[in-house]
Amino acid sequence: MRGLSDAEPPGRGAVRATFTAVAVLVALGLFASACATGGTGARDEGPAHADSVAGVASSATPSATSTPGQVNAVRLVKDDPEVSAEVKRELKPCVADEYPVDVSYGELTGGSADDVVVNVLTCGDAVGVGSYVYRRVAGRYENVFKAEEPPVYAEIDRGDLVVTKQVYEKGDPVSSPSGENVITYRWTANRFTEEYRTHNDYSTAVGGVASPAPST
Repeated sequence: MRGLSDAEPPGRGAVRATFTAVAVLVALGLFASACATGGTGARDEGPAHADSVAGVASSATPSATSTPGQVNAVRLVKDDPEVSAEVKRELKPCVADEYPVDVSYGELTGGSADDVVVNVLTCGDAVGVGSYVYRRVAGRYENVFKAEEPPVYAEIDRGDLVVTKQVYEKGDPVSSPSGENVITYRWTANRFTEEYRTHNDYSTAVGGVASPAPST
């Protein structure tokens, strides 16, 4: 595949009361600001927890980025001919202009620039519907890996690409898959090759009633 803190208020009596009042006002101001802004921004680098695959609230990436060296992940995916039409349809704002996209930067392919790992999630359950790796080649980003079998989530782990695919048996709710396959890929001879995989079975002793399993 190709292409793309808590400061202790000093003093006593009236001074302490003054500091306390100021601290309360500041805290209220910060709370109001947090409620107004909504999204938390993109995950920059380092492995994300694999629970994101099956319903943990995910960071949302704005439709554009302004930090040098970062990419517009939404545009990258939408313009990528390797991405399926179904994933592109799923890639829409959840709140205002914030999209359900996780982005990681790191070295995977040995290139001169960081590689970019993009995970596209659903807005409601944060189920991963598509994972992609982009490598910068000749000034543009090339798609060098994709996985579009949900629920799926890709991470960078010490130079390797680790892809988690949760496994659902018939009747499993979204919040309680039966297990997961964790596959490790390494860049070899200009492509990702599978190094090894592990399978983990989840306990069925805990968990509650939830929505049905996603279609695969």
